[in-house]
Amino acid sequence: MAELDVLVIGGGLVGSAIAYGLRRHSQRVTVLDEGDTAIRAARANGGLVWVQGKGDGMPAYARWTRRSAELWGGLANDLKEVAGIDVQHRQPGGLVFCLGDSESEARTRTIRRLHNQTDTHEIEMIDRTRVETLLPGLRLGCEVTGASFCPHDGHVNPLLLLRGLHAALKRLGVAYRPDAPARVVSWERGVFVVQTPAGRFEAGKLVLAAGHGIPVLARSLGLAAPIVVERGQIMITERVAPFMPLPALEFRQTGDGTVQIGATHERVGYNLSTTPRGAARFVDRAVRVLPSLASVQVARVWAGLRVLTPDGCPAYMQSETCPGSFVAICHSGVTLAAAHAADLAAAIVAGALPDSFTPFHPRRFDVPQSA
Repeated sequence: MAELDVLVIGGGLVGSAIAYGLRRHSQRVTVLDEGDTAIRAARANGGLVWVQGKGDGMPAYARWTRRSAELWGGLANDLKEVAGIDVQHRQPGGLVFCLGDSESEARTRTIRRLHNQTDTHEIEMIDRTRVETLLPGLRLGCEVTGASFCPHDGHVNPLLLLRGLHAALKRLGVAYRPDAPARVVSWERGVFVVQTPAGRFEAGKLVLAAGHGIPVLARSLGLAAPIVVERGQIMITERVAPFMPLPALEFRQTGDGTVQIGATHERVGYNLSTTPRGAARFVDRAVRVLPSLASVQVARVWAGLRVLTPDGCPAYMQSETCPGSFVAICHSGVTLAAAHAADLAAAIVAGALPDSFTPFHPRRFDVPQSA
């Protein structure tokens, strides 16, 4: 018998949220991680808890996102109580700006399509006058014709979220091992064995949530885990007086007063460099939406690598050849953190993913696999 109930490989937002939920179910958990050398998607995350637009072509993703948004207030309160960290969660609704009639028409078609797929979406198109009502005192750019608005959208500080999850894990007695990246994973007589530079770890169940490190480890358990690498360049400004009461897809004002702008979506492999062209592209759009941003000083520009599946939707699965091993892949580590800590963790404890997870299985990519 293994001393641990579950080993979670990956200490980023996805792995930490799952580990937190598992511990809340009284599981004995250890998190294996690469520490500061890991490719943290949280570093290039816009911090949005975003519902609108999710699940086009996959209604299950729309429902899953909405479910997580509904759970998010509880997670934020729990982290503040357990870890003493305010992750700056706010849920005032969110905007996607439209510049010109063609963008408004295209956005309207997208929303109609989403409404036809599921009743989960409560998105509406609003005209410029309504946008101005939601953003009192702000002068919009002359090209802004309107926006889409979803009342369930919100935002958090992604770095405080990661810090809060790690602090909560420590308070709850979960061992976080930043010195123990998984090198080899095997299944031996019903026990999962993970070899690391810090030694050998064993547990009755295993969760692969290591982002870019998942595919190699997954193959040894009879799992196929397709991942696409996407670079996101992002920008943060100096602190300014509060002016933006709700977040937008293009930019948001953080709880610290800075303005976060971006990000890009670039398929350039494992390249963490920044480019003037990339930054100029999203800055140009932000200034066209809100001209006053042109006078705000930029503090830093950086890039991170997102974890995506080929269709951009999450992938969850359990191995049939090595039961008790699970894989979680998604780029919505912030948005889905609450659902991962609640519903996904509960399913892992129960030992089986419910039928609601079936659409997320990577067999949808027609990848040959034995699981």
